[in-house]
Amino acid sequence: MDSQPELPQETPPVVRREPLLTLPGPLTAYVLLLAVIHLRVLLPPEIENWTIDVFGFIPTRYDSTLLAIDFPGGAGAKVWTFVTYSLLHANLTHLGFNVLWLLPFGSALARRFGAVRFFLFMAVTAAAGALAHLVTHEHAVAPMIGASASVSGTMAAAIRFAFVMGCFLSFRRGRGDADAAARVPALSLVRALRDPRVLAFLAIWFGVNLIFGIGSIAIGTDGASVAWQAHIGGFFAGLLLFSLFDPIPRTAANAADASSSDASHSG
Repeated sequence: MDSQPELPQETPPVVRREPLLTLPGPLTAYVLLLAVIHLRVLLPPEIENWTIDVFGFIPTRYDSTLLAIDFPGGAGAKVWTFVTYSLLHANLTHLGFNVLWLLPFGSALARRFGAVRFFLFMAVTAAAGALAHLVTHEHAVAPMIGASASVSGTMAAAIRFAFVMGCFLSFRRGRGDADAAARVPALSLVRALRDPRVLAFLAIWFGVNLIFGIGSIAIGTDGASVAWQAHIGGFFAGLLLFSLFDPIPRTAANAADASSSDASHSG
């Protein structure tokens, strides 16, 4: 009985599955920095309070009507606290909430900007949030802390490209890697503000912040109120200054075509 030669078995193609959540290096470093700094809560109370006074943003520090009052940190604190306040958090709930919102939007932005641009962007949006808080709380004594203004800035910047076909909020995200998805051409600000999905995102974001602000909803267990004006300052900075940081060449026609093509397939 003749035997049939065995045919070689075909090896099934290896399907490369990307992890559900992969953090780029700059964002990982930023989150680790926040976590390490938060270990200050383990310090004795007087030292922990001193760090907040020196590195938190205190509007009264800039009140020119107050004479002969020495604030912790001296004149230098008038400069560095515009950024350093964003690295401090009241408690784990406060820190966790900011990190949770930062993961999706910050990941896309860190992949797109790279480390230097990403860290500079976080600093600029933090400063914008502090400025908005200063203007609206000129005589406030309570320190403001938290990365919420910078997180809001990343959300605003991300919507400039997040809805473009192939990116992470697109209905037709491609099967490429996360780096490619984060580097699609961005929409111009004018075209972004004409996109109904961007407008819906803006309406929801501002609505939530107004509810928190007008209702004076507290966060965490310490009863600290939400500095919603700082959120708005960071958000506007991220939305308007995005193009200054974006390294991806943008052709308005290509970005617009990609967005409209995506919208036509989403119905």
